[in-house]
Amino acid sequence: MEGNKKKKFLKALPFIILVLLVGLICFEYINHATTDVGNVNRYPTGDGGGVGIGNIDGLSEIISYLIGLFIKEPMVGLILLAVFVVLWMMFKKKQQQQASDPGYINQQVNYQAENDIVMDYTSVVAEKVRAIDPDFSSDKFIGYAREVFMKIQEAWTNKDWRPIRPFESEALFAQHKQQLDEFIRSGKTNVVEKINIKHCSLRSFREDGDKEVLVVWINAIMRDYVIDDNTKKVLESDPNRDWYMRYEMVFNRKAGLKTDPGKKGNNITNCPNCGAPTEITSAGQCAYCGSVITTGEHDWVLTDIHSRK
Repeated sequence: MEGNKKKKFLKALPFIILVLLVGLICFEYINHATTDVGNVNRYPTGDGGGVGIGNIDGLSEIISYLIGLFIKEPMVGLILLAVFVVLWMMFKKKQQQQASDPGYINQQVNYQAENDIVMDYTSVVAEKVRAIDPDFSSDKFIGYAREVFMKIQEAWTNKDWRPIRPFESEALFAQHKQQLDEFIRSGKTNVVEKINIKHCSLRSFREDGDKEVLVVWINAIMRDYVIDDNTKKVLESDPNRDWYMRYEMVFNRKAGLKTDPGKKGNNITNCPNCGAPTEITSAGQCAYCGSVITTGEHDWVLTDIHSRK
């Protein structure tokens, strides 16, 4: 206990010294102002060309006195400067410690996530979709979007993009697979884990020629770091640090397509053409009948996912 008190006292010592010095300066200032009152002209000079001290505000007068003090008492000025440098160094050191402390960073990240203001347009967007697709359910679709998001992160970490194939368009799948293959070739793994989705909502809906476009916003806290596959050494980021990320997911489907009220959700568990269990080739084809089922011809398909500010 005594040791802790001593440490606390040493930490507070510079602040105590600063307070004492400020008190001393104020005391000296008051005395100085009182004794010198007869030697200071506090009135206008009368010729209109000068300004008396009485027209200068109190703050300017104190600053002027401090400058004069530094000139008259260099030692006091050096002490004040030393105290300032010590306080500045302590402040910078605390900033560096906080910047490298995952616990502190995670607190800030969670605070940011909890207080992030996101406009939720789900009800408005859902009404627009139901105007042309009466059986559309915003709750089911949001659940589907969350599932796709989680599957993407899991497949990325496992470096196996096959499970996500039923949910992505051909172009997006090719892009993600190329990025993933680069990690495989370099012997690295981008680990994304401890995902906590804080917000998921419908953002917008539009009809675009022969397709319909539905946009979803997702905000999530997660751990994101890179490791060496052989040594398991962390190469980038920190496995104990949280990141707060905002994403935009874009889903497309063929214009005029309607929601099947018999389906529990948007999950693709069977080929919509032949009914066989979903086994999709890298080209997006059903392994049994060869029908391409990732073009939005049968249901919503993810065509883009990117971070947003």
